Amino acid sequence: MAHEDDGGQVVPNTTGIRSDGDGVTHRRLRERHVEETVEVAVSVRTAYNQWTQFKTFPRFSAVVRHVEQIRPTVTAWTIGYGLLRHRFTVEIVEQDPDAYLAWRGLEQHSTHQGEVEFRPTQSGGTAITVRMLLQPQGAAKVLTRSTRIVGLTARLVRAELVSFKHFIEGVGQEGGAWRGTIRNGRVQHDSPEPPRSHVAQWPVG
Repeated sequence: MAHEDDGGQVVPNTTGIRSDGDGVTHRRLRERHVEETVEVAVSVRTAYNQWTQFKTFPRFSAVVRHVEQIRPTVTAWTIGYGLLRHRFTVEIVEQDPDAYLAWRGLEQHSTHQGEVEFRPTQSGGTAITVRMLLQPQGAAKVLTRSTRIVGLTARLVRAELVSFKHFIEGVGQEGGAWRGTIRNGRVQHDSPEPPRSHVAQWPVG
């Protein structure tokens, strides 16, 4: 569901940080326009591993056309409908296997930032939550004050999560994995470097 007030304004999270079971503290979005959750009938490890295989996003996404890895923590995404295309880059700033990842846009004037959390459910599945803060610049900033625009973004995020759910439940297992950790946009030294390839694998934005 989208968390917004009647004017489509951002809504503060109840906490700005989150600690996992190992005592690792993550910086959470203190504000967000959109928050959506879906439960998938696979384990946290399987859901996380598949999510981080971004080369497969075009297989289930209605809007993602291509993902290219630029640097270990930076990727370029091409999205669009029909003949319309938009390319942008994002950076993963925090990542913990089976738990959490956060990203930010790398445009000259960043348009968004977001995070994804993976939590086990009592049934043995996984709850995946995506939160996004929209940050348009100039005249476009007015759009985020509209409940209609924020609601449209929320519906799009929800549809993408449902598509991922159908995809991973259909295949039943992940197609690969990168199990490294990222802090402040840097791959930790005790984590293996992801393969350098024009076909994006994790970590990507």
